Amino acid sequence: MLRMLIKIGKWTAIIVLVFLVSLLAIRAWDSQRGDPLAPWQTFVPEELTPSQLDASDWAGYLKAEQHAFDEVKNEVTDQLETAQRAVTNRYFDGAPMYPGRFAHDWNRSYVLEPAGTPVGAVVLIHGLTDSPYSLRDIAELYRAHGFVAIGLRVPGHGTVPAGLTKADWPQWLAATRLAMREARRRVGPNAPVHIVGYSNGGALAVKYTLDACEHPELSMPTRLVLLSPMIGVTSFARFAGLAGLPAMLPRFAKAAWLDLLPEYNPFKYNSFPVNAARQSYLLTDAIHSQMVRMARDKKLARLPPILTFQSVVDDTVSASAVMRTLYAHVPGNGSEVVLFDVNRNRRFDALLKPSALAAVNRMLPAGPQSYRATVVANVTDDDEHTVARSTEAGQTAPTVTRLSELYPDNIFSLSHIALPFPSNDPLYGTEPDLSENYGIRLGTVAPRGERGALILNLDAALRISSNPFYPYIRERIEQLLPPRS
Repeated sequence: MLRMLIKIGKWTAIIVLVFLVSLLAIRAWDSQRGDPLAPWQTFVPEELTPSQLDASDWAGYLKAEQHAFDEVKNEVTDQLETAQRAVTNRYFDGAPMYPGRFAHDWNRSYVLEPAGTPVGAVVLIHGLTDSPYSLRDIAELYRAHGFVAIGLRVPGHGTVPAGLTKADWPQWLAATRLAMREARRRVGPNAPVHIVGYSNGGALAVKYTLDACEHPELSMPTRLVLLSPMIGVTSFARFAGLAGLPAMLPRFAKAAWLDLLPEYNPFKYNSFPVNAARQSYLLTDAIHSQMVRMARDKKLARLPPILTFQSVVDDTVSASAVMRTLYAHVPGNGSEVVLFDVNRNRRFDALLKPSALAAVNRMLPAGPQSYRATVVANVTDDDEHTVARSTEAGQTAPTVTRLSELYPDNIFSLSHIALPFPSNDPLYGTEPDLSENYGIRLGTVAPRGERGALILNLDAALRISSNPFYPYIRERIEQLLPPRS
């Protein structure tokens, strides 16, 4: 019997090995299709390591950041071949979306100073493949209320997509610690310091705060504001590293990428490396383990209030993980989650999946909770008018507030990428502010025609890139801030 079990185990191992080798062979073969890698997908600018970041200050980070951008200019922009000097390439200095053309390059870290002495500070952390551009409107809101706003460019971002083939989450977290040190230095020991985190930036905000609960030498933020926070990711990200194994051989270098797309967005990468997916899983796994451990050991009492905005359908991160991993463990400290439901206009009844229609009920647990929960939704089915249904901590009956925002009849839901962008955003807005021009208006693109003719990723073009409920988000954040003087 034992001999038979050993034999079965041996054959099982052989079958699994053959299966994995076959998958890797298919992956290697598939990576050979299409154009060769471009300079922005091969050149990796130098960034500070975690130990260097912990030993540095804001001025040192800006100096290192400038060096990285100089490297990109010298090694990528100045070295482009004729075919790569296209008006749709952000790395061509003659393209309308070349960031060097703009009065302010929002790919870089920034500090927005208020008028007079700051009453507090805010650190703003963007998402994966993104740049500090994504939170600039919220930064301006904080500045108008007397806060000094520190927009962090997370290492590996804002320069070239290849930067994300080497960057890792401990490096991102070390940069977050550096930005928090600068925020506290600027306003002193007693003024409030907020962190606003979008997507991956939300994960970094949570991880930093959990660390601050356990390490008193870290400055504790007064409050967290999270938009589409990356608290959980798809199961594929866990094994994404396997997809990149063929890239260990130079001939199969393209296997290190999940997406290789034209770079026409001046403030966000379109190409996506395997390593970025892998690091997102490692970060969220670290958050989950730490949150569960600290909840078990009753070490979450120092956690500051958290205000989170999340669409109930999200194809980038796990929306349910926001509730299951984060809000299931927050203490009764005035935290709140705001969920944006799908559009229940009847024109979408036959098109929306049952799982999307049931998402909001599936996410909210039954019974009283330790946090306030708000759902932004249609007043009734087939009504474009909206309400915010808020259930206070410890209660079960919601109060209903009518909103001025309508649910547009051509939008069936919000998206992961939409939340921090107003409808008049010059790049992503559906009604862009024409006083600013970044070379392309992505929010107004509604292409119709044959596939394969455009450089655009049609999946991205269909995804709503700005938020019709952004005024509500702005109003809710403003309620956290002191009145304007």
